[in-house]
Amino acid sequence: MPMFRLAITGDFLNEHGQSAYGDIGFGAIETCPYIDHHYITDHAPRANDPSYWDDLYSMEVKPAHLRGIDGLIVLRPYIRASAFAEGVGDLMVIGRSGAGYDKIDVQACTDNDVMLFNLPNTLNHSTASTALMFILALAKKLMASDKLTRAGRWDLQPQVMGMEIEYKTLGIIGLGASGRELVRLVAPFGMRVIAYSPHADPAQAAALGVELTTLERVMRDSDVVSVHASLTPDKYHMISAAHLGMMKPSAYFVNVARGALVDQAALVEALRERRIAGAGLDVFEVEPLPVSDPLVTLDNVLLTPHFAPATADIWKAGGEQMSQYILQAARGEVPQTVINKAVLERPAFKAKLARFVENQA
Repeated sequence: MPMFRLAITGDFLNEHGQSAYGDIGFGAIETCPYIDHHYITDHAPRANDPSYWDDLYSMEVKPAHLRGIDGLIVLRPYIRASAFAEGVGDLMVIGRSGAGYDKIDVQACTDNDVMLFNLPNTLNHSTASTALMFILALAKKLMASDKLTRAGRWDLQPQVMGMEIEYKTLGIIGLGASGRELVRLVAPFGMRVIAYSPHADPAQAAALGVELTTLERVMRDSDVVSVHASLTPDKYHMISAAHLGMMKPSAYFVNVARGALVDQAALVEALRERRIAGAGLDVFEVEPLPVSDPLVTLDNVLLTPHFAPATADIWKAGGEQMSQYILQAARGEVPQTVINKAVLERPAFKAKLARFVENQA
């Protein structure tokens, strides 16, 4: 029975070497007799080291981390082509614990006969429900209402009247899985839904009651714009200052996808000058968001630390799905969510995979 050697990036851990997020669903990995796993402590927090949190989203997988392993589970660190500079040895599979893989060089994985898979569906509902949370909180002016209540200023009630989202227009940018889930969640509100999503299936959109249209029309006609697109190089700043300038002064902007999809400096100016009513943001161009960033000073924006969809339920469910996919790889099988499918036909990859077929017995 060949042993499958698995490394896991240490950002799953706290400074005591324990799971930072409770039950992360890795039980099947931890109890599997043919999986030997360890955490990469270079990526784990250390006691009394605040600089770790400044570097949390800029950490990298290095060549040394890939030595002597067959598989890798990665949470936040980058995997650039330089990670493969010294070769990959026996490395066969990388599992991205989440949906987005913009921090991983997919072509470099393929070139080095490494299969890459992700968890594209685990966060669908929680991402969509986060968007709905932002939409309702913004529309109801929750921040301002909370502030005046704490201050005992009930005389200011007329100044915090919000709006109903019922029958308003919701514009979705990226009608993928989380975008479609948001359509389902807002159905009871009777919202008119329009979307910009060039690769969406028109028949599927029509079945959901969604009108596919241009990005410009989404920005111009929507009472709420919610961003759910994936980040690829061609989508960097796809939402520009000009696009933000098309929005209604009464409209709200929500981003639960990736910060770099939006010209953040232009968004700051639109919010500061009250050219749009407000925003809810879980993602930013630079992460962690610096405390000196002008977004922090604005009273018409809700900010969460790229973590709002990551509930305890989601951590466990995602880990359980990751465990099943890793178990498949450790048995010489191919998980269903492989991103770089071209690697599956490469002889060197096939040879790596074949080493573990014996574990199917």
